[in-house]
This record gives sequence, structure tokens and C-alpha cells, in this order.
Amino acid sequence: MNGLQQYQRINTQTSITDADPHKLIQLLYNGALERINMAKARMQAGDIEGKGRLISKTIEIIGGLRSFLDFDQGGELAIQLESLYDYMERTLLEASARNSVEKLDEVASLLRSVKDGWDGIREEVVAQQTQAVG
Repeated sequence: MNGLQQYQRINTQTSITDADPHKLIQLLYNGALERINMAKARMQAGDIEGKGRLISKTIEIIGGLRSFLDFDQGGELAIQLESLYDYMERTLLEASARNSVEKLDEVASLLRSVKDGWDGIREEVVAQQTQAVG
């Protein structure tokens, strides 16, 4: 492992350790999008094993996002997100089986849409956390 890779790994570990729950979910969205882009590159390069590994990791991340859903507080939105995450996982499996860049792009687009909404409520969440602590 070169110096840059070590720095990136330590930086990522520090980000996760220091992250509040909202920030952790942002990191998961970023990680999923990053893996999809890497899987696309592996797919286009004909690296079937690398593509499969990255798509599997993306599916694991989406499973992690699903585990954060709070059906008591989230109600209908949590139910809709669960359905969307399920669709994304199935679409990723299809993308892998068919070597479909289009399916990867579709999931990336869906993830970006949800992530944009999540990012949009960041200031509100931080304000609520500050009030709760103070």
C-alpha cells in the first residue's frame, strides 16, 4: 500500500469515527456512488471479477443504508426508501449479470437524488442536534 492509499484509509476511518449519524449516512451514499463509478470502469475494462466485487460492495452499502431506516419516525418515507433500496439492489444484480453500464448509471442517478435530499437537510439536523445538546 502506498502512502496516498494509507492516508486515504486513515482519513476515511477518521471521518467515520468523528461522524454523527447524519454524516455517516452521507458517507455511505458517497461510498456507494464511488463504488458504482469504479465498477463501471472495471466493467468497461473487461475486469469481471473487479466489477463483481465492487457491485457486491455497493449492495452491502445499500443494505447498510436500509438498516438505518426508522419505520416508527419515518413512516411512509421509510417504507418508500426501503422499496427504492430493494429496487437498487436488484438493478445492481442485473447490471452485474448483463454487464450493463446503463443499469449502473440508473442506480447512481437514484442514489444521487436521495443523497441530494439528505444533504439538503444537513443544516436542519445539525441545528436540532445543537439544541438537544445545549
